[in-house]
Amino acid sequence: MIMTKKSKSKSKIEKPRINDGLLSMDLQEIINDEEEYSSGEVNDLHFRPHSADKIRFDQMVFRHVSFENVQFRNVEFTDVIFEKCNLSNVDFSDAIIHRVEVNQSKLTGGNLSGATLRNVSFHNCVANYSTFGFSDSKQVAFKETSLIETDFYESTFKNVAFKSCRMDGCNFAETSLDGIDLSSSSFDSLIVSLDKLTGCTVTSEQAIGLSKILGLNIKDE
Repeated sequence: MIMTKKSKSKSKIEKPRINDGLLSMDLQEIINDEEEYSSGEVNDLHFRPHSADKIRFDQMVFRHVSFENVQFRNVEFTDVIFEKCNLSNVDFSDAIIHRVEVNQSKLTGGNLSGATLRNVSFHNCVANYSTFGFSDSKQVAFKETSLIETDFYESTFKNVAFKSCRMDGCNFAETSLDGIDLSSSSFDSLIVSLDKLTGCTVTSEQAIGLSKILGLNIKDE
């Protein structure tokens, strides 16, 4: 059976390293490429939709900030916390995201294709219809997060956790699910590659659903 392999032990995700005494920042608009912002706290801000390339954020906290429709390609987030932010339809393609927490935030339709994620947690978020295609994730956790029809096409996973997530219609085509535990999450259907399923952990009920996706007919005696 292909769904019964026990998950490998996973190292603890490193939390953002943020010093005390952050400066309050009023970033009305970021218009220059390759700008760097560090050791700051941003509250109750709505970025206007615009584009900038290779922006860097280090030791930053964003609370109630809207990045909706912002295009920050090749952005770097290191030691950053997002609290109750709106990241809908952002373009963070090819981003580098390291020691980052995203809590109670909205990422619907967000583009993180080609991103590199290290020590990242998404908790109680809505990330439906977002794309992580061709991304590289290590030490990443999705917890109590809605991932309906989220795209993980041809992604690389190492120590990635999905805990109590809604995952109906997720696309894992050409993505190895070896060591991935989906048993606490809910889905009616997934898009998967048969040769990439070995080592994935699911419940018996989920296994029956996956067998139907793969074209098997289930017949009880």
